[in-house]
This record gives sequence, C-alpha cells and structure tokens, in this order.
Amino acid sequence: MTTANQSSNLQNKQSLSSYLTLKYPITLYSEDEGGYVAEIKDLPGCLTQGDTLEETINNINEARELWIETAYEAGDYIPLPSH
Repeated sequence: MTTANQSSNLQNKQSLSSYLTLKYPITLYSEDEGGYVAEIKDLPGCLTQGDTLEETINNINEARELWIETAYEAGDYIPLPSH
C-alpha cells in the first residue's frame, strides 16, 4: 500500500544517482574529549563521529549516501539541500 506522501514523492522523484550528487551543508563540532561530530541537518538523524577531521568527513559522506539510499528505496521524501 502506498501512502499519500509516497505517491506524491514518486511522481516527482528524481533518479537515485541525482539525489546522491546533491551537496548538503555539513555542520562539524569538535568534542571536548577529542574527535569530531558531523551532522547534515537537512537529513534528519544523519550524523556521525570520527577521531580526525578526515575520518569524520568520510563517515558523514557514507552516512549521507546510506540515508538517501534507504529513503529512496522506501519511497520516503528526500529533502533538497537548504543552501
């Protein structure tokens, strides 16, 4: 069964690869005990951490891809980047 939100999203849906190329703003926080946290506020719940900036950026890029792929496969709404 398809919900109303899923139906409207399916009608306007881009390809998965086009969603994966979108550039979302990333917010980085340094942790007092060391390491970093990264968050993509446009994708609710999309956050990760790492010991170094490089690791954290790699982790958030992987989390972004997984978030988008999961939402796409479920037919859920995928927000566009805010800026």
